Amino acid sequence: MSSNNNQSSNIQNDIQNNHTNAYTPPKVWENDAENGGKFASINRPTAGARHEQELPVGTAPLQLYSLNTPNGVKVNILLEELAELNVKGAEYDAYKIDISEGDQFGSGFVAMNPNSKIPALVDHAAGAENGESVALFESGAILLYLAEKFGNFVPPADGSQNKARAECLSWLMWQMGSAPFLGGGFGHFYAYAPEPMEYPINRYTMETKRQLDVLDKHLKDREYMCGNDEADYNIADMIIWAWYGQLVLGKLYDAAEFLQVDDYKYLKRWAQKIAERPAVKRAVDLSLKPIT
Repeated sequence: MSSNNNQSSNIQNDIQNNHTNAYTPPKVWENDAENGGKFASINRPTAGARHEQELPVGTAPLQLYSLNTPNGVKVNILLEELAELNVKGAEYDAYKIDISEGDQFGSGFVAMNPNSKIPALVDHAAGAENGESVALFESGAILLYLAEKFGNFVPPADGSQNKARAECLSWLMWQMGSAPFLGGGFGHFYAYAPEPMEYPINRYTMETKRQLDVLDKHLKDREYMCGNDEADYNIADMIIWAWYGQLVLGKLYDAAEFLQVDDYKYLKRWAQKIAERPAVKRAVDLSLKPIT
């Protein structure tokens, strides 16, 4: 009986200590202390340019300002796939925006992307007649713009392939809505947070594995996200592979064993197939020019 009482007392003490150490949000949040983590030195609660920085402009029609992170690799893949087809007008210069050094807060980059996230792209050929170039940010917008501009890797909007286009765009938007849970959620708390925290790691691991299961079930009877033929390979594959394909191939966060990625055999088969494409091989190791 005494042993049981002591055990119960210890449990109550643990609960009380956990409540005592729990964080209580203030009535009004203030940025009055560094939060730690890999990107703590550049994180601020405000937008806009922090320093003057004129970005270089090359001679190609398209100018890419990016980094070879999953978000950046998405656009790299499409540009290299267009190069593989020798598509005229899709030539590009690529410049490195080092987000760990705060390059994304330079005035030149912020002028293109007020959200200060990579990638950003400028199409100088689009406004050649009136001298007004077209600037784009958000990877999904860039992929859709380029695919439609050059008539490759997206079903047309002319009504001839409504079902195929709907499926492609649905998966394109699925990635845009889902990947923040993988990157900013799981990736941050598993790999970048100042210390491991059980609740957020469990929360985002569960969601990441749910997403992997969504893809695995979808790809059970498909070679590509939107079909089985080579012609069905499109921007949905590219945008999803950059995050989820690289994840199940063990290239993100050193988390393959933790997430048991071998369980997702159809997703992994697809990821390996995409990884063998020459354009994808070039895209993941794309050479980026310095901006200074």
